[in-house]
Amino acid sequence: MLFLQQMLNGLLDGVYYLLIALGLSLIFSLGGIVNLAHGAFYALGAYLTIVFSPYIGFSGSFVAAPVAVALIGMAIERLLFRRFYRADPILSLLLTFGLAMCAEQALRWVFGAPPLSYSMPRELRGQIFVGDFVYSYYRTLLIGVAVVCVALIWLLLNRTSFGRVVRAGVQNPDMVGALGISLQPYMTSVAALGIGLAGLAGVLLAPIYAIHPAMGQEIITPAFVVCVIGGLGSFWGVVVAALLVGLVKGFMVAIDYPAGSTAAIYLMMLIVLLVRPRGLFGERIQRFE
Repeated sequence: MLFLQQMLNGLLDGVYYLLIALGLSLIFSLGGIVNLAHGAFYALGAYLTIVFSPYIGFSGSFVAAPVAVALIGMAIERLLFRRFYRADPILSLLLTFGLAMCAEQALRWVFGAPPLSYSMPRELRGQIFVGDFVYSYYRTLLIGVAVVCVALIWLLLNRTSFGRVVRAGVQNPDMVGALGISLQPYMTSVAALGIGLAGLAGVLLAPIYAIHPAMGQEIITPAFVVCVIGGLGSFWGVVVAALLVGLVKGFMVAIDYPAGSTAAIYLMMLIVLLVRPRGLFGERIQRFE
C-alpha cells in the first residue's frame, strides 16, 4: 500500500507539472516566447491565495486568484511579449529571465523571505479509505480538478473556432495571416490561458507545500523537461510526459531512492531526445524549422 501511495504522490507531482507545462507549451508554440517567468506566476497564484482567502475563502480564491494572474499575464503579453514575437528567441529568453528575477524579488519585498503556510480548509481535510488503502481526500480532489482542466482545454483547442485558429497559427502563422486573420488577439488569449493555469497550480498547491518567493524557480525546470519530453506543439505529448515524469519520480521514492528522483527525469529527457529529438509526440513546426 505504501508503494501505491508513493506512486500516487508522484502522479500528483505530474499533475501540477502538467498545469504549468501546458501553458508553457501553448505560449512557446504560438508566440515563440521562451517564458522563464512562468514559474513566477505559479508562485503569485499561491501568494494570492493567502491574500484573498480571509475575504472570500479558499473556494473564492480558487476562482479569483487564477483570474487575477491571467489578467496580469494579459498585461505583460501586451506590454512585453508582443515586442518579441518576431525577434530572435534568445531575446525573449533574456526578457523572461529578467522578469522572473524581478517577480521573485517583488514577492520577497511584499511578503518577506521566510516561507509562509496556508492552512487547508476543514471541509477539504480527511482521508479516503478503499479497503486497506488510505489516501488524502484533498490530493484526490486535486487530481480530479486537473483532469477537468485538461478536458476543458482539449475541448477549447479542438472543438471551437478559437482552437482551430490557434492550431493553424502554430503550424503555419504566415498562412493564417494571408487569410486576413490577426493572431495578436489569439496570442493574448493564449497567454492569459497559459499563465492563468500556472496561477491555478499555485492555488491548488498552496495548502500542501510551503509558499516562498523562489518556489517558481523550483517548478520551472521540471515543467520545461515535460515540454521537451512531450514535444513542442503536442497537447497530448505534454499530458503523457507530465504523467510519465510524475510516475518516474514516484517510483524512485517508492523504491526508497528519493535522491535519484530528479536525476531520473533528466535521464529520461536525455533518452527521449537521443531517440526522438522532437519529443514523444512532437510535430514539425514551420516556425522553428
